[in-house]
Amino acid sequence: MDPFESIDHIEDEDYFDHEEYMIQAMALHRQQHAVEGASASRRRNSQPRMFIRRNPLEGHERLWNDYFAEPSIYPPNVFRRRFRMHRNLFLRIHSAVEAHDDYFVQKRDASGRFGLSSLQKITAAIRMLAYGVTADLMDEYVRIGESTARLSMKKFVKAIVSIFGGEYLRSPTNSDIARLLEVGQNRGFPGMLGSIDCMHWKWKNCPSAWKGMYSGHVNEPTIILEAVASYDLWIWHAFFGLPGSHNDINVLDRSSVFATLTEGHAPPCNYTINGHEYTMGYYLADGIYPSWTTLVKTIPAPHGKKKKHFAACQESARKDVERAFGVLQARFAIVHGPARYFQPRVLKDIMYTCIILHNIIVEDERHQYLGADQFIYESNDDTPHEPISRDNIPEFMEFIAQHHRIRDRGTHSQLQADLIEHLWNLHGRS
Repeated sequence: MDPFESIDHIEDEDYFDHEEYMIQAMALHRQQHAVEGASASRRRNSQPRMFIRRNPLEGHERLWNDYFAEPSIYPPNVFRRRFRMHRNLFLRIHSAVEAHDDYFVQKRDASGRFGLSSLQKITAAIRMLAYGVTADLMDEYVRIGESTARLSMKKFVKAIVSIFGGEYLRSPTNSDIARLLEVGQNRGFPGMLGSIDCMHWKWKNCPSAWKGMYSGHVNEPTIILEAVASYDLWIWHAFFGLPGSHNDINVLDRSSVFATLTEGHAPPCNYTINGHEYTMGYYLADGIYPSWTTLVKTIPAPHGKKKKHFAACQESARKDVERAFGVLQARFAIVHGPARYFQPRVLKDIMYTCIILHNIIVEDERHQYLGADQFIYESNDDTPHEPISRDNIPEFMEFIAQHHRIRDRGTHSQLQADLIEHLWNLHGRS
């Protein structure tokens, strides 16, 4: 081998090693330069935290003069439209919430200046529920920061559920059932206690890990609300929180709508149709629900005048719960649009608060469309709502027997046949 040839070979290897080193060094330099440039760009784009002197007293005075002063700038009908309730009802809720949670009491800051008033915080929460807007939109009029408005709304819904949940999310008492049975009898459905159905609430900010579980037939994450409503739009039962991948049957199996009836603590419900006596009230439902004694469904493809007339009457009366959902979503737009909160417990408080406020408004305004002294739902002393006893529960076999009576298909078929004849007889008399 030529010695000069070996030297040239060594020099070529050194040259290639040096070239590879230079390429790696240049790549590392470009990478460091890109990281430094991105950091500098983030520093240029990020704004420093600024203090905004909002002058909350100015916002309170404007709000007071607009709606609560005597005389106020805006008339009562404008207050009713923007707050979804009359002023006296708003002030009643305001007083209860302020007494329940010290957060809503106006305080002084470290410099001795007054902070936000309870009217500003509760108004921001009500507007967010009613219009479904973001917290930042409250700043221009109420003079409240975005984070404070969001916190006010969370504390407001928690206070509403705690204060009014026991009264306005209760099961019907003896007197309530008597009124519901009377109205059902007048409408051609003896034993009817209302209508049952489910509603889906779209969850915009559902965590990515949960999207598959919460996505159902609408191909987007939703949370289900099961509700029972009567013809006056009062919501008697609300069960919220199951993922949207469930259907109405799955929700019914996990719901507590028939829990008190199964445990033997439900108020008595006795009625007679075509000479047959029944001891369980029922709800009108659509075709997906099972054939239980406590549910009356329509006939999918009715044949004959009797069955067609029954299907038309049942579908017409079952729209009560659909109307309740429509009024609830129109009254509180936050449950109509997509939910923007991340925590399911916050969404649950929001939904239950909207239902409670809906029932409070129905109670306050029912006389305007039903007449005075009709359907006054109150938990009075003569018909108290007895809580479920944990000491004297029925025997296990009795519990199982009641469970089977609720799901008896034979009684369901008999009840449906009796209602078909009953409605046809009423139709013939008219």
